[in-house]
Amino acid sequence: MPKNMTWDAEGNWTVSGDWGTADSSGLGLYLDHWQSRLDQLRSAHHVPGATAAVLVGGTVYELASGVLHRGTGVEATTDSVFQLGSLAKVYTATLIMQLVDEGRLDLDAPVRAVLPDFTVADEEASRTITPRQLLSHTSGLTCDFTYDSGRGDDCLERYVEAARDVGLDCPPGTAVSYSSLGYNVLGRIVEVLTGQTWDTALKERLLTPLGLERTMTLPEEALAHRAAMGHLGELGEEPAPAPAWDLMPRSAGPYGRVLASAGDVARLAKLHLDEGLLPGGGRLLSAESVRAMQRREVDVPDKWTVSADGWGLGWTLYDWEGTPGFGHDGASIGQYGFLRVAPGAKVALVLLTNGGDARRLYEDLFGELLQSLAGVRMPAAFAPPEQPPAVDLAPLTGVYRREGVVITVTEREGAAHLVYEFVDGMKDFSPPLEMDLVPLSSTVFAGPGSGAYSADWMPVVFSTLSDGTACVYIGMRAAPKVA
Repeated sequence: MPKNMTWDAEGNWTVSGDWGTADSSGLGLYLDHWQSRLDQLRSAHHVPGATAAVLVGGTVYELASGVLHRGTGVEATTDSVFQLGSLAKVYTATLIMQLVDEGRLDLDAPVRAVLPDFTVADEEASRTITPRQLLSHTSGLTCDFTYDSGRGDDCLERYVEAARDVGLDCPPGTAVSYSSLGYNVLGRIVEVLTGQTWDTALKERLLTPLGLERTMTLPEEALAHRAAMGHLGELGEEPAPAPAWDLMPRSAGPYGRVLASAGDVARLAKLHLDEGLLPGGGRLLSAESVRAMQRREVDVPDKWTVSADGWGLGWTLYDWEGTPGFGHDGASIGQYGFLRVAPGAKVALVLLTNGGDARRLYEDLFGELLQSLAGVRMPAAFAPPEQPPAVDLAPLTGVYRREGVVITVTEREGAAHLVYEFVDGMKDFSPPLEMDLVPLSSTVFAGPGSGAYSADWMPVVFSTLSDGTACVYIGMRAAPKVA
């Protein structure tokens, strides 16, 4: 990390020594150094290919390393596009806030004010869920309703209709519980209020005004670009190409189906850093809406799965030792993306990868970049202490349930043991998962990691809903205790 990059009294970068070629703005972003670090870390963590973008001083700098596909050897370049997974939620949230600016949507009115037929298994929830709750993941709607409603322009309408019998993870407003279904309902709201498909509305209302020429939603659009292939395999080994390039149906768009270059993602972040202003000076989003998206709506008990401290309206919120930040993570089949924004320093970082130990690459690269460019120290990786504390397990044991999942916690020889079982519509998704848990505190435990997105350890967090019901968080989803 360039130790000779420092802030002067006026908040500008000053540089000493020889670190290669500095950028023309004099901000000290030494691309040769960071290209070398990306190459080194990508190789060390067995990531086949990665692209990165750094927004600093109002300028986006782009880097690329490795290959897009280990089978073909096609080189990763800065114009390559990757699947963004849940980063798509930020795009949908931005569209929603545009509609708020236009006076066409009230975030605190029931969803049924726009979608009169909106229905889920709980009638009271159907009548009361609001767009604000959908944006902040406090609606109680599940994350794991998977339904292929086809390729037609009516795919979102059919998806939301198919969800009418889907149960909730928890009652609306009682807790944060990460929800992809909620973002598809938001996508359908966009369609009804604009008279366009979500894909078209995204393109005409956001991508085109921002000049994002390497951002798209459909696979046939990706064919015109260098597209990354996901890779799967054991951590610590070189992964192999995934059996399929994409497993998401078209209806997944609002919650997980955007493809983009790293530079284009950084340019979307720039819109939010610039309080909704376009590069040419026009306005795409009001400053009030930009601030509202970054304002904390709810605290997050699971502060480790995506490094979240809270949730705004679409944005994941971070607290880096008192320095606020926002961003989002995303994953698809063998592809992982990370966006972090330090608004005080006007810095945004993007990393898109196609397999391997992507999380460690993110932790190492972003740890160095945020420290150098924003004076921010990222938290240490989640892991139990060498000497775990003694914990009374009796209050935690029992059966927890959310839509499609039953979690059973028992005590075995003085240690917590967890069984994670898929049921109902998800019963064929995977065999039951079992793990022993290691305590970090009386409510926070670590289980063996499940892949590149959780590295060595996975957080298991016990908490309560606002009505006092005990619950457990795994993967940011809340499962209330039922027995």
